[in-house]
Amino acid sequence: MNKPIVTDVIFLRQKADITTENDTNVIRDLEDTLAANRERCVGMAANMIGYKKRTVIVSMGFMNLIMNNPVILSKSGEYETEEGCLSLIGTRKTKRYKEIEVEYKDKNFKQQKQKFSGFPAQIVQHEMDHLEGIII
Repeated sequence: MNKPIVTDVIFLRQKADITTENDTNVIRDLEDTLAANRERCVGMAANMIGYKKRTVIVSMGFMNLIMNNPVILSKSGEYETEEGCLSLIGTRKTKRYKEIEVEYKDKNFKQQKQKFSGFPAQIVQHEMDHLEGIII
């Protein structure tokens, strides 16, 4: 279901809870909502659509990547950039890393480990900030 985008910063500043296999509706709603906002959005965290769950979706161009309970294992190449967010008006400066390695459970809750670099790494970091209640 395409869900409305949450703009309430009090809700967005709350840390997300662990996602379990009982939360498949969260995954479906993230997929539907990202598809509906594709022209202005390349990633989304579950709390952006009202779920306090540790799930993000990232558009990789040719496919969408679901990451449940992601954890950054390593990062390198710190830089400063400016980002916007679908939940907030305007842009803000932030620090990111050019390369990251993330461990997560995929859409089927199978354990995965993947390296990201460049813009995909930036998107993943932005969405993972949402899970910690950090809004950019």
